[in-house]
Amino acid sequence: MESPELKRLYAQAVGGKLTRRQVLRRAAALGLSAPAIAMLLAACGGSSSNNSTATTSSAATTAPTTAATSATGGGTTPAATAAATSSTGSGAATPAGSPTASAANVKILTSSGSRGDQGELKLLWWQAPTILNSHLAQGTKDYDASRPVSEGLADFDSDGNFIPLLAAEIPSLDNGGVSSDGKTVTWKLKQGVKWSDGQPFTSKDVKFTYDYVTDPATASVSAAYYAGIDSIDTPDDNTVVIHFKDPTPAWYGGIFCGDYGRILPEHVLSQYKGAQAHSAPYNLKPIGTGPYKVDDFKPGDVVSYSINDNFREANQPHFKTVTLKGGGDATSAARAAIQTGEADFAWNLQVDWSVLSSLQSDNGPGKLLVNPGNGVERILINLTDPNKEVNGERSHLGTPHPFQSDLNVRKAYALLVDRDTMAKQLYGQTGVATANLLTAPAKFVSKNTSFKFDPDGAGTMLDTAGWKKGGSGVREKDGVQMKIVYQTSVNALRQKEQEIVKQAFDAAGIQVQLKSIDAGVYFSSDAGNNDTANHFYADIEMYTNSGSSPYPIDYMSSWWGDPSNIAQKSNQWAGLNVERWQNADYDA
Repeated sequence: MESPELKRLYAQAVGGKLTRRQVLRRAAALGLSAPAIAMLLAACGGSSSNNSTATTSSAATTAPTTAATSATGGGTTPAATAAATSSTGSGAATPAGSPTASAANVKILTSSGSRGDQGELKLLWWQAPTILNSHLAQGTKDYDASRPVSEGLADFDSDGNFIPLLAAEIPSLDNGGVSSDGKTVTWKLKQGVKWSDGQPFTSKDVKFTYDYVTDPATASVSAAYYAGIDSIDTPDDNTVVIHFKDPTPAWYGGIFCGDYGRILPEHVLSQYKGAQAHSAPYNLKPIGTGPYKVDDFKPGDVVSYSINDNFREANQPHFKTVTLKGGGDATSAARAAIQTGEADFAWNLQVDWSVLSSLQSDNGPGKLLVNPGNGVERILINLTDPNKEVNGERSHLGTPHPFQSDLNVRKAYALLVDRDTMAKQLYGQTGVATANLLTAPAKFVSKNTSFKFDPDGAGTMLDTAGWKKGGSGVREKDGVQMKIVYQTSVNALRQKEQEIVKQAFDAAGIQVQLKSIDAGVYFSSDAGNNDTANHFYADIEMYTNSGSSPYPIDYMSSWWGDPSNIAQKSNQWAGLNVERWQNADYDA
């Protein structure tokens, strides 16, 4: 928590100098994501309000806009965050560069500054969580649902500054935590921390987490982030020393920090490392060090949390219980947070701007704010053949796609995606068209990229590559026709995006079959379900993703071409590289 503004806000909240309503407004003004706002509210201190009755306030955030990819991607960045004001207050919608997606309607109660004094917090995630072990999860919904329970050593605020969690301090050159050669990082842990079952948290749990994640048989989605580690030492219960193979400026990029850095309890999971990892009861009812524990979890439906009595902060959290309801659709979630106040917080309002703006204008308890973010909705291009089966596996790494493996075809695809129309007509103030996959932090965003919608140019490019229109109007070459399956999750806005893309592709001679999959299936980690995004048994697919660390390598490692990082049967489709794209120069 090194940002002066965030530090000041936290101190004022804990010190009881701000009402929760004031905390919410200021957090929104700082551009915090909606989940961060909710967590800040859950942990903040007393209220200066003299009002003894509860009032209702809403915050909502919509998700990203559409992005199209060529070799590795590019498109439109999304998002809107709806932050609440009181039922009589005013809120303004601010345009977003690269927006984030979330939504909320937070109850403001008079606080006594003591644990559990704020009643129930009702969260609504229209994409329902299916697993609560973040190292086996494959969707933001699951990372968010595990966060009230599970923690890393540190996390990041909206400006990319560190927030120590289980760490006593952030390693640096000045305090000796980072070696001058960049190959060793020493973390000092907070003392006296306990797991929710009362067992002590120690450095051995950190070391165990590394062993668990890097065991190939575990098939952890986090494995790529830890690949650069040579070894980890634990000289005492409160010290963790990480030795890297090479100088590593991104020593915090997903490594015990952010979504991929949650620490696991050795005493609970020691028998479930490797091949047994997916059968652990922990995956549905985790033991953590966070402010809450899971009372009940119905995958694909609802999670119920209550206070972790062993949480290290005596006067926190302030919400007595939390209920995270999953399922439904984005429009209903928006209505519940902004219009009716049925939900205190709703996530990822990926809703047509005409609908979202009308909900906002109905003078309900919620007001919409658009906050900067780094989420990008993109079209992913499968570099392998989804129609050819090898040993019970389609989209096999050894079977190149019959035409999408041609770079010129991928370039033509990019020219056929009308990003501006999607951004302006569908996302309005909640999305911006872009040519980049990496859209934040600003200093890392490429100025050398551009995009245009050019169907004629795409046709010329396909002609030159030998893909000519046949008698049926479908392009073909050597007896292979350009027919593709284009899949995404069920969402009214995404189905409109699909239609826009299909219209241009069909006109260009590329026949498109649209497929929409329930989000609970599409974003699940079920290795036995062929319809997950990671199986990618289609030619192109679409969804939003973003980085969880301010250092770009954390995010861009998704396209690392090492087989261990490629989603395939051998790792239960847990690899981050779902396009199966490989480039030696990029890997180096």
